[in-house]
Amino acid sequence: MKPSAAVLAGCLALIMLAAPWPAPGQQPGKVYRIGLLAVGPAPAEKTPNNCPAKGAPAWRERVEVLRERGYVEGQNVAFECRWTEGRDEHAPALAAELVSLKVDLILAVGATQVRAAKQATSTIPIVMSDVIDPVGQGLVTSLSHPGGNVTGATDTVGTEIVGKHLQILKEAVPKAARIAVLSYANPTPDTSFQREVQATAQALRVTLQAYSVHDPKELPTAFAAMGKARTDALLVLPHPMLYMDIQGLVDLAARGRLPAIYSSREAVEAGGLLAYAVNDPDRFGRFGYYVDRILKGAKPADLPVEQPTKFELLINLKTAKALRLTIPPSLLNRADEVIE
Repeated sequence: MKPSAAVLAGCLALIMLAAPWPAPGQQPGKVYRIGLLAVGPAPAEKTPNNCPAKGAPAWRERVEVLRERGYVEGQNVAFECRWTEGRDEHAPALAAELVSLKVDLILAVGATQVRAAKQATSTIPIVMSDVIDPVGQGLVTSLSHPGGNVTGATDTVGTEIVGKHLQILKEAVPKAARIAVLSYANPTPDTSFQREVQATAQALRVTLQAYSVHDPKELPTAFAAMGKARTDALLVLPHPMLYMDIQGLVDLAARGRLPAIYSSREAVEAGGLLAYAVNDPDRFGRFGYYVDRILKGAKPADLPVEQPTKFELLINLKTAKALRLTIPPSLLNRADEVIE
């Protein structure tokens, strides 16, 4: 007995419902390959050519936001990670390597990595992260019309963020007269940071002590010099290399009994005193937005570069107690999160 047309139609409908459907714009059966070019998380959390399977919170957060948009590692997306290990000169070769693998998109973390990726390819889309003033650095034509193959979200609203850091640090440590400024020794330094910090320091009537490092291995020497200079507090400028080993950085400040402010939530969670940083869920959410739009066919040139709108002030009271500091109520009341 032949099945009726209605039965056949019902069976077909059930089969179609049971079959996995790609998200709108995704190619059926397509496995997208995303390349990451970054300075690197803590050494124990990765190998030079592989993405961390666990740990490295920033990377795993990015993986999770992609999962929420339908991109699941091992199913329809695969990752290739390359780390410069804090050596800028390694970036061009690693970028070229990702291009040779014919990845569908490159996530470049930090201006040096974005520049290397941009030089390696003019066709593969590049989503940038942790970059300040991409227009001034020549990475995009403008925020509203980036042009070329680079887009993404800037890490801060501009160089004024470092002035805000200095103000918060001075409010937390009113007696601080000598404040160290730790920066990455960039071969082509961004003097706008220096101008902003100097202007704020003059207004606050504090003396700045400049320290710069080329490599994380130089950090102990820099902190030893701060001790000899009788530094009262520390401002760590935002740069991926300085935050490669956040726990090591925070531990050095603790040994030197230096109240410090960072541009990373992870630093306060690791025991740092203060952080004023871009809200992580907002930052990683925008990463997912850009990747999703591009993999569905949007061109980077048509996706405006976004500036962060959500910042958070974090204070670690346990660290304050260890440093014998009393955080002013005015600052505590403004904190988005207090770790006790």
